[in-house]
Amino acid sequence: MNFKKNLGALVLLLSVQLSKAQSFSPVDYVNPLIGTQSKYELSNGNTYPAIAMPWGMNFWTPQTGNMGDGWVYIYTADKIKGFKQTHQPSPWNNDYGQFSIMPTIGEPVFDQEKRASWFSHKAEVVKPYFYSVYLADHDVTTELTPSERGAIFRFTFPKTAAAQVVIDAFDKGSYIKVIPEENKIIGYNTRNSGGVPDNFKNYFVIVFDRSFDFKAAVKSGDIKNDVLEMKDNHAGAIVGFKNLKRGEQVIARVASSFISFEQAELNLKEVKGKTFDEIVAVGKAKWNEVLGRVEVKDPDIDRLKTFYSCLYRSTLFPRDFSEIDAKGKRVHYSPYNGQVLPGEMFTDTGFWDTFRSLFPLLNLIYPEMNDRMQAGLVNAYKESGFLPEWASPGHRESMIGNNSASVVADAFTTGRKGYDADLLWDAVVHGANNAHPKISATGRFGHEVYNTLGFIPIDKNINQNVARTLEYAYNDWSIYQFGKALGKPNSEISIYAKRAMNYKNIYDAETKLMRGKKSDGTFITPFDPSAWSKEYTEGNAWHWSFCVFHDPQGLIDLMGSKKAFNAMLDTVFVIPSYEGMKSRSMIHEMREMQIMNMGQYAHGNQPIQHMPYLYNYAAEPWKAQYWVRQIMDKLYLPTPDGYCGDEDNGQTSAWYVFSALGFYPVAPASGEYVLGSPQFQSVKLNLQNGKTLKIDATNQNKDNVYVNEVKVNGKMYTKNFFQYKELMKGGELQFDMADKPNKKRGIKDTDAPYSFSKMKL
Repeated sequence: MNFKKNLGALVLLLSVQLSKAQSFSPVDYVNPLIGTQSKYELSNGNTYPAIAMPWGMNFWTPQTGNMGDGWVYIYTADKIKGFKQTHQPSPWNNDYGQFSIMPTIGEPVFDQEKRASWFSHKAEVVKPYFYSVYLADHDVTTELTPSERGAIFRFTFPKTAAAQVVIDAFDKGSYIKVIPEENKIIGYNTRNSGGVPDNFKNYFVIVFDRSFDFKAAVKSGDIKNDVLEMKDNHAGAIVGFKNLKRGEQVIARVASSFISFEQAELNLKEVKGKTFDEIVAVGKAKWNEVLGRVEVKDPDIDRLKTFYSCLYRSTLFPRDFSEIDAKGKRVHYSPYNGQVLPGEMFTDTGFWDTFRSLFPLLNLIYPEMNDRMQAGLVNAYKESGFLPEWASPGHRESMIGNNSASVVADAFTTGRKGYDADLLWDAVVHGANNAHPKISATGRFGHEVYNTLGFIPIDKNINQNVARTLEYAYNDWSIYQFGKALGKPNSEISIYAKRAMNYKNIYDAETKLMRGKKSDGTFITPFDPSAWSKEYTEGNAWHWSFCVFHDPQGLIDLMGSKKAFNAMLDTVFVIPSYEGMKSRSMIHEMREMQIMNMGQYAHGNQPIQHMPYLYNYAAEPWKAQYWVRQIMDKLYLPTPDGYCGDEDNGQTSAWYVFSALGFYPVAPASGEYVLGSPQFQSVKLNLQNGKTLKIDATNQNKDNVYVNEVKVNGKMYTKNFFQYKELMKGGELQFDMADKPNKKRGIKDTDAPYSFSKMKL
């Protein structure tokens, strides 16, 4: 009897262990090296391996580039120069609050080229929560694992008489102090790329698990033995350990703060008293929790790797810029006024990119995070008088538009809560009718002439005038949607409904494209639609003419018919990619479009990413299904060159995540997602409200890209869109896929998604 009981207990234990071993671990599919095979001339993502917690304040990355180089890690590089704490959202915006750590052996060396070591990807392990690499020139294995505001390093040294760890506080003004009695180093760096107040500092603290046998401060490359403190343009420190045995390990616990040294010590509690392996386990569990909101089942491992790597990129930015003080309260250093203030703050995102699908993805899958981000926007407005359009960490002079209106409107209309929405109403109205006095990318540059003429002409010294007019019109519609949801009176919001139609003012009936216009109403001549000219932003007329997110039916009406509209969409994919290549000096976006061989379709940049979905508005949804799958299959891969342009803070990744699910938010703040072509056999969304949404695609394979029929909770569904409020109830979407289009489905006027022209005001 006891034998049977013991055997039963053993079987139960083994089954539990087997179940755990087979448990879903989506983070195992993530490859942080996707997109790292990039350079200034050509972006395959322009990413770096971000070793971080989801939305964490600090990221860590191996550094192959020189100090100050925006291309911090390039896949084809041979040497690592340090392990860098980074806050870089993009190589174009570069970094701030940075310093690096690097182990060496032999004679102490500080110079980044002399301390650099050869490495191989074959001896590199890269996970979101863990990084390990063998540094061949030093015979040292370096491992690191992050918390939100800290990290633990584990250095495994060879047998050596002299081992060191270099701390490089970088140039442009830095400070460092070695405190031997506490095995500690403290310091700060001020290096930044703009967007910071005058008192900006990133304070760091590093505590080792053993005493220092060697210590030196560094002044602009000059190593000063036994000097413990240094303030200089470029300060650093080296600490050393004598007579280590092979395999002996040195542990360093690191944390930083934008507030003070004292706060950095508080942040160190995230890793203090915890082992390296414990932080690894915490990080893995957190990533599985976040990525596990979406459970994908599919036999294609490469597609699973692509999907979860894109979801990982979609949950890095915007990063949490807040910290927890001694009283357990959330506080932040304001990147807008330099004060330490209570409450939320998020940063490192460009709304020009991320309004399109990144923030809508948060509202669908991680709404609790966007609740916090909206509270952070309230604080940004309080502290600077404007909502940011590109924040890193404060207002940056980058891109165009007033797309904070879209981010705020989409959040509120999807039920975000816990913040002062009325103050955000004041913020979007202010931003629509004012320009930041110093940063032309914040607020609305050219609002006076736009509000007067209904468009921005080419003869008022305001460049990118066509692109600005189109974005402002959509932004005005977003403000109208927000105001309506808030219950604002028509007398207050009708002006934004009127301005939402301003896109019509630059439509040229002759070419059926959006064209630059003079103040007197005449279009510019000559006009080459393929030219990447100054009227547009990083694109041409083919890219920008479909940027009427909120009113595709209005655009169809301008073109005269659905047939004409679809013909224009078709043309985008037909015109050779070399057209327009000599219209200006080459920029990487042009080259990326050219080499993808999809005509004038430029998925590597944002303005046209929604365009394939527009067939749904004109009774040819099967063309959307075809092109969306072509883009996913061809342009997204689980490889170092796996993107087709800038990844851009999660936007290009979020496009894929949505598209792989089978729908996409063409018009954020409309409450609708437009039908595409699901890429997986089965997906389960574990919604934050406790509901579950299942998405099944029968007959799913690479050739069966067309949607033959759709059922919602078992009932036939003919519409070319899903509503947010219905998806949030949970249930089941059933797609039947085929290798030939069903040209009878989704062709009625009532099947088309939202367009403002169809609404009764």
